Amino acid sequence: MKLTILGGGGFRVPLVYGALLTDRAEGRVTHVVLHDLDGQRLSAVTRVLAEQAAGVPDAPAVTATTDLDEALRGADFVFSAIRVGGLEGRANDERVALAQGVLGQETVGAGGIAYGLRTVPVAVDIAQRVARLAPDAWVINFTNPAGLVTEAMSRHLGDRVIGICDSPVGLGRRIARVLGVKNPGEAWIDYVGLNHLGWVRGLRVAGRDEIPRLLADPDLLGSFEEGKLFGVDWLQSLGAIPNEYLHYYYFNREAVRAYQQAEKTRGAFLADQQAHFYREVEQSNASALEVWDRTRAEREATYMSENRETAGAGERDADDLSGGYEKVALALMRAIARDERTTLILNVRNQGTLSVLDSEAVIEVPCLVDANGAHPVAVAPLPDHATGLVCSVKAVEREVLAAAESGSRSTAVKAFALHPLVDSVNVARRLVEGYSSVHPGLAYLK
Repeated sequence: MKLTILGGGGFRVPLVYGALLTDRAEGRVTHVVLHDLDGQRLSAVTRVLAEQAAGVPDAPAVTATTDLDEALRGADFVFSAIRVGGLEGRANDERVALAQGVLGQETVGAGGIAYGLRTVPVAVDIAQRVARLAPDAWVINFTNPAGLVTEAMSRHLGDRVIGICDSPVGLGRRIARVLGVKNPGEAWIDYVGLNHLGWVRGLRVAGRDEIPRLLADPDLLGSFEEGKLFGVDWLQSLGAIPNEYLHYYYFNREAVRAYQQAEKTRGAFLADQQAHFYREVEQSNASALEVWDRTRAEREATYMSENRETAGAGERDADDLSGGYEKVALALMRAIARDERTTLILNVRNQGTLSVLDSEAVIEVPCLVDANGAHPVAVAPLPDHATGLVCSVKAVEREVLAAAESGSRSTAVKAFALHPLVDSVNVARRLVEGYSSVHPGLAYLK
């Protein structure tokens, strides 16, 4: 079975390959094709993968190419993990937004819109190529903003593109752990929303919902990441456990101030860190795998550090530093390839699951997965406050898609202006001007 990874020179690719090395079942991946526009990055990651595979019998063969069509032909699965504009683009997204006093995070607010406007045209081109060159392939989208990009690709691939994110899985795992659930895989997580905009409303073990017990115990509730980040009182007021990315909405002013005062933005930090990693692998004789391991540990430990500092949450729990998105992707791929039925929280077309959104809107909910793909599970309606946020952000995503399709500058301004974390038409106009001046990928806006 052939797996193509777009963005194959990306820093997190070894997580995927490492997980593949533990898969010894029939119908497993035998050939991995890495595609990237940057040959240096491809070379570095290929070295890391070679060290990972050393001594592993029947490790999947790895080839690398900068030719997209060559990478896609004959693929059974395509992992799309591209970053249009690179980490320099992410750092610019943050700087332009913060200069206007709004959030520049890569998936939330102004930064997410800018990233989406750059990425959607490229993602659509990929989807069209997949439809032509590998029509039977399944596309698993890692690319952020994951829900928006998945929806853009679904207009050309239908349900054969599925978006993934490890945030809901990590949240469910943390809740299960503090509740003493020995096997988190046995828990049913009632999670619903959009990518990076969702809430856990229930966690059922043997038919019993354990969330009320968690919410009623301040010590237990304050003992894990989200309890520290949001505060016990706020979680009890919500009656649910929000995805950590909702901290940007619930504590927006504090988050913006913390990012403005930080020595470096997250994008700038990662750009410097990864440039050092690729340079060290290229120029030294050190073990590429050891360099990668050391860099990854630092990357994970500093994740959302400004938010945790704002909340006084302290250091991130060591149990939360092990990643997870690669496990979700491979579980999804195995379920489809082998008809191993499972339940995963995924980004899929709504199909009537949330009545406030149309059937084509991509949402993030538990899905039953089998050989025919991912099927969203019916969920209870969201409370009004959550419905308002979901509908508002989905409306913004639709304006981003419309701007990317039409090239309309005014539609791009509308997307920024309507976002609840921008809330000013004048700021929206300045954001479009600022982003257009630093991103060649936005030259299509007229």
